[in-house]
Amino acid sequence: MQIDFPFRFDRRGATATTGYADHVRDMIEQLLFTAPGERINRPDFGCGLAQLVFAPNSPELAAAVECTVQGALVQWLGDLVDVHSLEVEARESVLRVALAYVLRATGETRSETFVREIPS
Repeated sequence: MQIDFPFRFDRRGATATTGYADHVRDMIEQLLFTAPGERINRPDFGCGLAQLVFAPNSPELAAAVECTVQGALVQWLGDLVDVHSLEVEARESVLRVALAYVLRATGETRSETFVREIPS
């Protein structure tokens, strides 16, 4: 069992835990929405996608973001997942990332959609 994200306590008052597949999903979410420079001992960790909600939407921006996310996934989680497809979409104040990947440890294929709404 792994520590669940976001950190919380379970009904017994202990640190909440989760299974392997959910833990990897949680790590992907942290990587996507952490801004570079936000972590003290890992200044190059993260993609900073939440900041892109305020950037003008264009095909060029989407392509650049997909490259950035793909690179970060390979760098930080490449030993855990193989990315099969990635789609990033920013509309108004909502950022959506659709990701299909394979867990290397189990061979399980997973599809996740990460959505972040930025309050105005």
